[in-house]
Amino acid sequence: MKILITGAKGFIGRNLCENLKNIKEGKDRTRAFTVDEIFEYDVDSGRDKLDLYCKECDFVFNLAGINRPKDKEEFNINHSFLAQLLNLLKKHNNRCPVMLSSSSQALLDNDYGKSKKEAEDLLLAYGKENHIRTLVYRFPNVFGKWCRPNYNSAVATFCNNIANDLPIVVNDRNTLLTLVYIDDIVEEMFNALQGREHRESEICFVETTYKKTLGEITDLLYRFNSQPETLLLPPIAKGSFEKKLYSTFLSYLPERKIKFALKGNEDERGSFTEFLKTADHGQFSINISRPGIVKGQHWHNTKWEFFLVVSGHGKIQERKIGTDEVIEFEVSGKKLEAVHMLPGYTHNIINLSDSEDLVTVMWANEMFDKDKPDTFHEDVK
Repeated sequence: MKILITGAKGFIGRNLCENLKNIKEGKDRTRAFTVDEIFEYDVDSGRDKLDLYCKECDFVFNLAGINRPKDKEEFNINHSFLAQLLNLLKKHNNRCPVMLSSSSQALLDNDYGKSKKEAEDLLLAYGKENHIRTLVYRFPNVFGKWCRPNYNSAVATFCNNIANDLPIVVNDRNTLLTLVYIDDIVEEMFNALQGREHRESEICFVETTYKKTLGEITDLLYRFNSQPETLLLPPIAKGSFEKKLYSTFLSYLPERKIKFALKGNEDERGSFTEFLKTADHGQFSINISRPGIVKGQHWHNTKWEFFLVVSGHGKIQERKIGTDEVIEFEVSGKKLEAVHMLPGYTHNIINLSDSEDLVTVMWANEMFDKDKPDTFHEDVK
């Protein structure tokens, strides 16, 4: 398959191009189709290239357009460029499918919306007259990595400004946006390539969209921005808006924020450092024990943990409360094994080395609560 993408340097175009390249170059082997050529066309590519691409292509993604012109007359480009594209396809008798990136504003009475509706009508008429498959997508507000801030995306602007500690302006927190994530658009474009687009009559659509207020969006972004201090990740369930917005936010982090220091508790025995906390799935910590040191010697009612030694040589002991039987596990960074710390069992971890620190990754099923720690001292032996 040879695929033509107009507006290839734009937000949607760039994401689509890079993911098609993954398929073409064999980096993504999960797809049921192959890509032979990707024709990337943008405003600086030249008419000759467009002519050649229209002769050779098997599918067209027309993502080119203008939405922030200096003069409203420039909106005509949304219609005139499509007309030029279709004429070149006709010239070469190329009957390949054509997709058009339109906007939900095509239903509104403004200059941008009118230009998009004219382009829609042109493509749909072309398809009917020539019996060619056409796909018109009315995208709502699109968000995701590589979207230009301070242009036409409030989410991109908010992500960029909050990540860089710049002010934002929210005129009405209750303003409701319909949003679609860039990866969901790319996935739908792959559906379109295979003739499996989502369609309602003449208009195609991306199946997954979200309705969120500006207040909800900005509150989440400020929570994301505070994560290096709180260590707390908000719920990011698979497919959730929160997960996709967090991925988007991270893509705007400046270099100075990509790495951040952790606050550890250190004494003569070693150190204990909380690494990551979640609201529903516990927390991760890093424990370092000096040679010969015993740590732990406590038990929990409901809390449980996993210990994973990643460096050094040690021993874990556990004893059920009210009994004398001790179970022991030798652990080493040379053989990665996870060990349960059982509820109702007092437990410890011992560094058996005379010279090397014992480094353990620890996960607890709940965040530590100083007001209700569920932690009670009792020696294993």
